[in-house]
Amino acid sequence: MVQIRRWVGIATALLAAELVVAGTAAHAAPAAPDAARPSVEEAVTAKLLGQPRTTGEAHADESDTRVTVTRRSGRWAFGTAVTVTSHDRDVHPTGAIFIARAEAGGWRVGFDGEAEFGALAAESPLVGKQEREVLTRAPGTMYAGGDHRTGMALPFAVGQTWTLTSGPHGWGGSELPYSSIDLAGGDQVVRAARGGTAYTMCTGWIRVIHDRGYSTDYYHLWSSISVNGAAVGQGAYLGYTGTDVTCGGAAYGRHVHFGLRQNSAYVPIAGHGIGKWVFENGAAAYQGGARHGSTWRGAGGAVYNYGVLGFNQAVVDANGGGTLTRRSGPGTGYAALGSVSDGATVTVSCSANGTSHTGRYGTTALWNRLSDGSWVSDAYLWTGVNGPVNGWC
Repeated sequence: MVQIRRWVGIATALLAAELVVAGTAAHAAPAAPDAARPSVEEAVTAKLLGQPRTTGEAHADESDTRVTVTRRSGRWAFGTAVTVTSHDRDVHPTGAIFIARAEAGGWRVGFDGEAEFGALAAESPLVGKQEREVLTRAPGTMYAGGDHRTGMALPFAVGQTWTLTSGPHGWGGSELPYSSIDLAGGDQVVRAARGGTAYTMCTGWIRVIHDRGYSTDYYHLWSSISVNGAAVGQGAYLGYTGTDVTCGGAAYGRHVHFGLRQNSAYVPIAGHGIGKWVFENGAAAYQGGARHGSTWRGAGGAVYNYGVLGFNQAVVDANGGGTLTRRSGPGTGYAALGSVSDGATVTVSCSANGTSHTGRYGTTALWNRLSDGSWVSDAYLWTGVNGPVNGWC
């Protein structure tokens, strides 16, 4: 069931009832039905509109809210909630997947990425076993912890080359954080960047919840799948690039608007590795680009999907092209054993400290032993993590 409500239209109901949201004890005993309790749609709407809003988003009195209850049983409800934005400018809709349980005087509501969401998912009879394994994982360590590994490919077929039509920008346009990029070309088939559980937020907008606290959003899709918690693998079909703006925003030419989230918020895509490219911001929204080894592609450039970078792998960045010398030990005083080319993918066995070197991302004394037993300086590798990749030797 879909309900579209103006915020002002529910104010009276919310003032008349005690609204229970995140913060209620996880095992509070349910009370008898309360005639004064607001509907779950009203409770979810209140929580959604109470979330911090980015500068590019429309104000609550300018947006409709669509709450879609896709599953319901007794005091439990599950579904999606979306703020629908204007169609005359590049301000994209925002939304959440929710689980709610009726409690005394109101509803306990959790949004995807929140610890509360996981707690409710663990108890809810509406959540299947496989889905529960994904939804109950504790929120992951944020990118601020120095770990930018995602285990993701680009959102199209591995081995294809697409155009990065726009560099990093906000989910809603020019606002921070620059969480999103635009891609088009190839066979125009948009695919899951990593395996996870998929949900239809609205027509043309799919969200996939992954591990490590990450989720990815895909908007403007044509012929998008209709899913309500379906398991998808990396590379699974989600839809075609398009210009769909059912829930608001604008699209100038067919593409996929691809956004990165961690826990319950959009996060900067810059510094993250996706498809073995590392994204970097530009001077303004929609500028910037991506780097693979020493190769740079700005907005309008062609990006090849190299696939997933493993959590114990790295991409060689010789900081200008050429090759990187492999050594028999962690330092330049050890014998040379050959070289590895810029842009190559290597597997790291363990790490140790050695001679200090300066690469694109700074100075370090860390060296990594590769799977063939040779050593290379961490200054010339992109691993996505600060420190050892696979433990100390």
